[in-house]
Amino acid sequence: MAVKKYNPTSPGRRGMTVATFEELSKVEPEKSLLVSIKRTGGRNAQGKITVRHIGGGNKLKYRIIDFKRDKDNIPAKVATVEYDPNRTAYIALLNYADGEKRYIIAPVGLKVGDTVISGADSDIKVGNALPIKNIPVGTFIHNIELRAGKGGQLVRAAGNGAQLMAKEGEYAQVRLPSGEVRMIRLECRATIGTVGNVTNEIVSIGKAGRKRNMGIRPTVRGSVMNPVDHPHGGGEGRSPIGHPGPLTPWGKPALGYKTRKHKKYSDKFIVKKRNSK
Repeated sequence: MAVKKYNPTSPGRRGMTVATFEELSKVEPEKSLLVSIKRTGGRNAQGKITVRHIGGGNKLKYRIIDFKRDKDNIPAKVATVEYDPNRTAYIALLNYADGEKRYIIAPVGLKVGDTVISGADSDIKVGNALPIKNIPVGTFIHNIELRAGKGGQLVRAAGNGAQLMAKEGEYAQVRLPSGEVRMIRLECRATIGTVGNVTNEIVSIGKAGRKRNMGIRPTVRGSVMNPVDHPHGGGEGRSPIGHPGPLTPWGKPALGYKTRKHKKYSDKFIVKKRNSK
């Protein structure tokens, strides 16, 4: 996928880049797999803002994605590769031999007309889904389950891929895109290949209006607020943050402050942390 750069005809255009979408099929999304989304504006049932910087944006329809890949031993043909406004990855529409249609995350190299299949006896081929115990060590995978049958939860964003490092007993060791090595049960499913749209990370938004179209409202620095609004506010001219250091708008330390009260159950499955040297 190539990236298109505009001529600087305005300050907003200068430095702005977009994907060319040349891999995508120019079709309308499958209506039977669309669901309406109600926007919250970051507000809860009482009307209070509980998540800041959310509001506005273009209307979206959610595409129902098959993360479970549990339709075993029935071949499916890739009908289209489409844009999904709800995620950075592209999605592929599968037409199964029995007539059912499903969307999946489109991996690198998956093209219209290709055939994919899921199940324990599937070939090690891009787009096929099978249990980790049937995948050779060293293979790159994505859409990985944490609990068998729950559906893929890990490695779903554009350009991401995990590598199967080892198998031992009931668990496999998988190196995630963050560098973390984690133990995952062998019966959990994963899809072969890496997620498509690899150039997504080099696309430059370029202007504020594009962020507003995404439903993201402005983020204002605390140092330019009044003291009533933020701990960093106030002072004549530009003022340092001062003691005890950076704080959130509610007075909690913003750097290096541990907020977890106990260890998570899943910590014991982490072989190597992502931030270890």
